[in-house]
Amino acid sequence: MSRLPQLVPISIADLEHNAHTTLAINALDYYRSGANDMQTLKDNQDAYSRLRLRPRILRDVSKVDTTTTLLGHKVSSPICIAPTAMQRLANDAGEKATARAAAKAKKCMILSSWSTTSAEDTIEAGREVPWDQSASGALPLFWFQLYVYKDRVVTEQLIRRVEKAGYKALVITVDTPFLGRRLADVRNVFKLPGHMSMANFEHKDSKESSLAAYVVSQIDPTLNWSDIAWVRSITKLPVVVKGVLTAEDAKLAADTGVEAILVSNHGGRQLDGVLATIDALPEVLEAVKGRGVEVYIDGGVRKGTDVLKALALGAKAVFLGRPILWGLAHDGEEGVSLALNLIQQEFELAMALAGCCKIEDINRDHVQHGTTARSKL
Repeated sequence: MSRLPQLVPISIADLEHNAHTTLAINALDYYRSGANDMQTLKDNQDAYSRLRLRPRILRDVSKVDTTTTLLGHKVSSPICIAPTAMQRLANDAGEKATARAAAKAKKCMILSSWSTTSAEDTIEAGREVPWDQSASGALPLFWFQLYVYKDRVVTEQLIRRVEKAGYKALVITVDTPFLGRRLADVRNVFKLPGHMSMANFEHKDSKESSLAAYVVSQIDPTLNWSDIAWVRSITKLPVVVKGVLTAEDAKLAADTGVEAILVSNHGGRQLDGVLATIDALPEVLEAVKGRGVEVYIDGGVRKGTDVLKALALGAKAVFLGRPILWGLAHDGEEGVSLALNLIQQEFELAMALAGCCKIEDINRDHVQHGTTARSKL
């Protein structure tokens, strides 16, 4: 069966369409699938459509500034890049291309520990890119996503490597004691092609598919809050916990002393049927209010208005996963830059139309649920 023709991309949806026309089914299904019936995957996006914006008018919005800070580092925008594994499945330049695009845009990128390019080579690719030293003072920012493995020596060695390489934070994924059941991957018997590897790991078995299986097998189902405290005790890097969806766990994270929380359901790829991240965000924020913990969000963000809604509800930043992969599949580094530019331009326009000139202008009054009546009838 022939595939649909490609579109000239003017939205993230167009980039996704194009990726569906070009990617091998093994890679496409790995990127696009969620767990089980994919209810949460769908709801991550649908939940944004249930929110409505409340714009303010007659304000001078001739200049819009999206710069913000993340853990004390200034970046050009709250639009950031989430960790996504095995990016060379989308384009052979993989994580290097994404790092270069992030550096050019002066945005924050989280590298997946299951990358197909090493942590050292990825950040070096980003450093090779010249960028304008703008008056805003924004600079590229690279963080590293970490699983805590059964072998704590392997975990600590990886932490030491990324510290030395220059990553500025550790993002610990905490929602994966086991991999979620992704039916498409089961049907496809998903594995990495032989010429690719889990580049941050070594194993005595030289077969790359066996290496990938080995790394997955090292996920530790005994992981608990004491292990987060252990990571904090062996590094000076800030720690972000990724995968928090409840007020109860947000409070425990703050009690452990982490610097930030990433509200995430793993792109709908773990426990199906959990809350959409934008629906979970308010209770997480309320739980850590006044605790000095930054709160970010990922999952379902596809448009600039989604970014505005997330920030209006209180998120400090949003992280894009699949949109980056669709851009990468479309045109490598230029495709990632296009994806970032498209949603950045949409966000700037949404800010202006909502009456906001800077990030600090965005507040809870700018958003409501579509079914909520604010005025008396």
